[in-house]
Amino acid sequence: MRWTMRSPGSHRSRKPCGLRAAWMKRKKGSMAEFFYKGRSASGGLVSGRLSGTSSEAVANRLMEIGVTPVEISASDDRPDSMTVEDLWRRMGGNRPTTRDLVLFCRQMHVIARTGLPLLKGLGGLAETTHNVVLKDALHDVIQSLESGRSLSQSLQRHPEIFSELFVSIVEIGEATGTLDTAFQRMYEYLSMDQLVRDKVRSAIRYPIFVMIGIAIALSIITVFVIPNFAPIFRALGDNIPLPTRIIMGASDFAIHRWPLVLGGVLLTTVAASSYLRTSRGRFKWDRMKLRIPVTGIIVRNAALSRITRSLAISLESGLPMNETLKTISGAIGNSYLASKMSELSKGIEHGEPLSRTAHSTGIFTPLVLQMIALGEETGALPELLHESADHYKRDVDYDLENLSAALEPILIVAVGAVVLVLALGVFLPMWDMVAATRA
Repeated sequence: MRWTMRSPGSHRSRKPCGLRAAWMKRKKGSMAEFFYKGRSASGGLVSGRLSGTSSEAVANRLMEIGVTPVEISASDDRPDSMTVEDLWRRMGGNRPTTRDLVLFCRQMHVIARTGLPLLKGLGGLAETTHNVVLKDALHDVIQSLESGRSLSQSLQRHPEIFSELFVSIVEIGEATGTLDTAFQRMYEYLSMDQLVRDKVRSAIRYPIFVMIGIAIALSIITVFVIPNFAPIFRALGDNIPLPTRIIMGASDFAIHRWPLVLGGVLLTTVAASSYLRTSRGRFKWDRMKLRIPVTGIIVRNAALSRITRSLAISLESGLPMNETLKTISGAIGNSYLASKMSELSKGIEHGEPLSRTAHSTGIFTPLVLQMIALGEETGALPELLHESADHYKRDVDYDLENLSAALEPILIVAVGAVVLVLALGVFLPMWDMVAATRA
């Protein structure tokens, strides 16, 4: 269905048809979802979904954000509206990444600083973003703003994208007239968080690839190579070397008992996944992750860097300490550390200083505890919390460098051991056969 511009007179004189006729069958005043296609100010083709009371209302909204509508159709009038992309989005796919939010905060900082109208700025962001989920969320934010809600209330409608901390910082920025500063702080916070995550992923990528390669090589040798040599090895009778017997036994089990192997793997995966969904299982797993040698300290320091930086930007924005701790505890991603944040919050509620309650949790290093105590005494707690976050980040960088340096020889030894076992398992019986032939 096409949407075309009409003069006011002609619009009143014509009978309702097309989309408008379909719309008049709806309950008056109710909201519906419309699919649209249009041209941006730069001439590019854009598309998406908007909710509105009518196609005309959606068209007006598109014009306000700088999009010239070409086609507007009700979603339920489109039999093919449920695409693979829609199904993927409903399953939680294509969610905005931290990089998307970093770019969003940077652009919103510029919009707020330059005084560009918020609706127009958000409209431009919605038409230029490549993430479909974020684009739809921004369109909904625009619609919410037009209905009279504040920006923080509009962002709060999408908790899967904008965290409670994010919304709280924006809310304070709105109340104090420092919205540009609020987005600048979130930009710096998310940028640093993304940097730490990228370094952790980079450090573990190499060993993961090596382990996957070893697993694939072992599977190919066990399933395809060893069975071809098995008849030759069995000709030796009881004189088969131990490494060869182990390899042949593993190969026979994998080939003839693969349903048991597959069933065992699936059963273990389902059982572990079900247990980790429980609060007790997740708590124990999150606590165990922090106690794993070498990697545990990296995970802990990365989380503490995020916690202290969140505290710093929250206090700079004017959020109360107790509310800040409650907000952070829900955004850490580690139930064990979240319980420690709850302990901090309870201590603050009882009137204890942050340094004392932080010491009682047992998760902060002595140097950071000293910084917190000094910050409370001098009134420079946000600045020293930023220093603490940088301190933890430097520890993460140092530990990651050491981990990468330590993993390389370990992986080389592991690969060498696998090759040695396979070589002995294959060549030992051959050497025995050659020796027997010569004798």
